[in-house]
Amino acid sequence: MSYASIRTSVDDRGVATLELARPEKHNALNPEMIAELTTAAARLGADESVRVVVLRGLGSNQGSNAGGSFCAGGDLAWMQAQFTATRQQRLREARALAEMLRALNELPKPLIGAVHGPAYGGGVGLMSVCDAVIAVDTAKFGLTETRLGLIPATIAPYVIARLGEGRARRLVFSPRIWTAAEARDFGLVSVLTDDAGFEAALAAEVTPYLSAAPQAVASAKALARALGPIIDDTVISATIERLADMWEGAEAQEGVSAFLEKRKPWWVG
Repeated sequence: MSYASIRTSVDDRGVATLELARPEKHNALNPEMIAELTTAAARLGADESVRVVVLRGLGSNQGSNAGGSFCAGGDLAWMQAQFTATRQQRLREARALAEMLRALNELPKPLIGAVHGPAYGGGVGLMSVCDAVIAVDTAKFGLTETRLGLIPATIAPYVIARLGEGRARRLVFSPRIWTAAEARDFGLVSVLTDDAGFEAALAAEVTPYLSAAPQAVASAKALARALGPIIDDTVISATIERLADMWEGAEAQEGVSAFLEKRKPWWVG
């Protein structure tokens, strides 16, 4: 199956690569990418030849290791379109994002994040649904939604499950940017490496799964989710409603407009 905004491949070991492929937009999430990631997650999850899935971003020079962003969060044009959408349209858009995250979170295969550049907002959400994350030590991270008058709503259940409530309370409403070392200390990143050692570190994380029984891996992953924070339909629906509420507020209008106009919003200074 061909995709417009992502790339997928499977090697002869059963290692699948799921690649965000909008490098000119810093691999930002838009409705097309969200739908394609949801479809790809279902297909890879059902493919018995797939043993491990690696999630990564296409670099700015059309190569996985060519720099650029892992995922810059939500596409600005998509975000701006929410101002003229109805509440029902906003709810549908938010639910699509939430269901994409759930599909990746519940993937019955190990999901390894290969983060070779910055990740913000929804990019941190994608990292949070990975079972392990290998990151280059020069990458930057942040939950910058409050800078735009928004909140990290649909990604919040996964971020909090990954970091724990205590760490999350320090981060989900502060738009500050974190270093890669901080992201490792928070628990978002599993392994840090320099650029030269990135592929070797990724291979070291992936290889052990190839000797594990696939159904045992799937069952153990499901068990870990069952014993962790509950992320069910009720929780997901609540985050969707909260995001729609924020889009209807004056702060979101001002924050996104200020960002696009390259000026400070009224609450700064």
